[in-house]
Amino acid sequence: MTPRRILVPLSAHDDAEAVLSVVAALARESGAVVRCLRVWPIPEPRSAKSDRVVATVDQEMERLGAQALDDFRRAEPWLRGVPAESVVRFGSAAREILVEAHAWDADLIALTQTDGWLRRLLGGGTTRAVARKATVPVLLCRPRREGGVRLRWATA
Repeated sequence: MTPRRILVPLSAHDDAEAVLSVVAALARESGAVVRCLRVWPIPEPRSAKSDRVVATVDQEMERLGAQALDDFRRAEPWLRGVPAESVVRFGSAAREILVEAHAWDADLIALTQTDGWLRRLLGGGTTRAVARKATVPVLLCRPRREGGVRLRWATA
């Protein structure tokens, strides 16, 4: 399988370096396009203590979108020489990742697996939900404390 479109969901909690270094090498070798995705929960309007609305939902979405674009700029050095784009979505992380993978016709979803042992034990987590429900292969990248990355495939 040679991926042509690699979807890379990133969050503020990810070790983006781990997944981006692997994805960039794979994309350079295969000539793939990389799409970085940031999913935020749908925001609530912000209100002051007086219950006066300080920021509407649209304003909050715009603020979060700008923050995500700043985060994507920090990822650019890892993707140098790779055709890449970025997109921001709002909603449930697992659902939006799966919808974006389908809508963009991704061949591969590459995720950083940072779920702690307790979350894995309880069966939760975005990574697990995406790996379970994806219709395309999912590459799980787990950063190691001593350096390097552990890779695992979750195939559709």
